[in-house]
Amino acid sequence: MNIDFSKGNGLVPVVIQDNNTLQVLMVGYMNEEAFKKTRKEKKVTFFSRSKNRLWTKGETSGNFLYVEEISADCDNDSILIKVNPAGPVCHTGSISCFGDESAKGFIYKLEHIINQCIKNNTKESYTNQLFKKGINKVAQKVGEETVELIIESKDNNIELFRNEAADLLYHLLILLKAKGVNLQSIEDVLKKRHEK
Repeated sequence: MNIDFSKGNGLVPVVIQDNNTLQVLMVGYMNEEAFKKTRKEKKVTFFSRSKNRLWTKGETSGNFLYVEEISADCDNDSILIKVNPAGPVCHTGSISCFGDESAKGFIYKLEHIINQCIKNNTKESYTNQLFKKGINKVAQKVGEETVELIIESKDNNIELFRNEAADLLYHLLILLKAKGVNLQSIEDVLKKRHEK
């Protein structure tokens, strides 16, 4: 990746995006040294214009931005970094410098939470307990939630309908995990169908 630092007097804008939800978390600037350090350490380091030095996000708060993916724009003069944040990103305590966390994209965060509960073998977790019962029990639960959603769809209580739809999606994510399939691969199938 050849970033053109010359256009902006040695600095390029960097957009930081949550790897799971795709929410934009913040924007900063990097010089070449900050870029190299970020790639090497897998933690986002900016060039602070106010401090006139390198600044690793989280160096005082502990809320580091762990790098998942780095890409440049078509002109190689700005950078997009997808991260897993270790805590709130904004100094106000908000998850994003652009406002509160949006529900849009949360399903990917939920998928990550489900995966962590299972990976860490969290004993008190309903998710982990259901997963440990095996594919038959997980599939049965998805079937039960499907029937409950169908029943609620025939009535007029939209709140109950939403809750049953949420239950179905949650249990479907556990079933996907049990089958070794992730949500993005399902999106890929839908995208390919749309392109036809």
